[in-house]
Amino acid sequence: MKPRHPAPLNALRAFEAAARCLSFQDAAAQLFVTPAAVSHQVKRLEAYLGVELFKRGHRAVALTAEGEALAASLGELFGKLDLALDRATAATTADLRVSTMESFAAKWLAPRLHRFHRIRPDLRVRIETGNAHADFVRDGVDVAIRYGAGAYAGVDAERFLDAAVFPVCAPAVLGDAARPLATAHDLQRHTLLHDESAQGRPGVPGWSDWLDAAGATRVSAGEGPVFASIYLAQEAAIAGHGVALGVAPLVAEDLRSGRLARPFELALDNAYAFWIVRRRGAAANPAVDAFCEWLRGEAVGET
Repeated sequence: MKPRHPAPLNALRAFEAAARCLSFQDAAAQLFVTPAAVSHQVKRLEAYLGVELFKRGHRAVALTAEGEALAASLGELFGKLDLALDRATAATTADLRVSTMESFAAKWLAPRLHRFHRIRPDLRVRIETGNAHADFVRDGVDVAIRYGAGAYAGVDAERFLDAAVFPVCAPAVLGDAARPLATAHDLQRHTLLHDESAQGRPGVPGWSDWLDAAGATRVSAGEGPVFASIYLAQEAAIAGHGVALGVAPLVAEDLRSGRLARPFELALDNAYAFWIVRRRGAAANPAVDAFCEWLRGEAVGET
């Protein structure tokens, strides 16, 4: 049997952090050491391997081709090591790590999560928010929920919630006798709230699409404030600041509670949907299976 490579693990860890951050200073902060210590470990690794891993500038560093290749392999290996250690040290706990967007966590998942806890009180769900492609190995995520067109590379994705788009506003706005919302043409007297994240995404309806479909030719689709996320635009609508385009799963709870109202029935299909994303080829996990089955059951009530 071939013996293990006597690799300098501390130097490899320092290099991996520096390569990920492209900064010795940021890597040092993550590792709780000094930048000089990181630099020393990287030089030690370069001497051990006999290759240059970084191109060092006056205020910045960049990876060489050899550095890029080693960093890619180390990122995956350290991710697997961290995951193995997490599992070993948490063998007696039953945590389920779920990654999703802040808007979905706040508007759809959080109001329903107590129902999952009732049927599986033995599982502690940890919700983490983010929009990036889920890295199940590096981040230790068990299941992710994403809003997109699907076809995610290297993972198994299951479409579970459609995302029709239609106008929503606060009940007070809908009931304003001075500015009625009887027809789509009445929107010219109201502020349109825009979601920046929907712009430039083929098949994701914006205000111009909805107004065209409604035949509201006198309403300008380009006016009104622009928000960085669906969540912020819908919160502005709840506050009574105008009319937003709601994404069905994200406004369902607010419509039920009366925080939002739907002035028009016209809804547009959306090329984006909500997806359950799991690591491809992962070992069977009854906890993940139970959570995904619960998600599917909750989705049935939305259709």
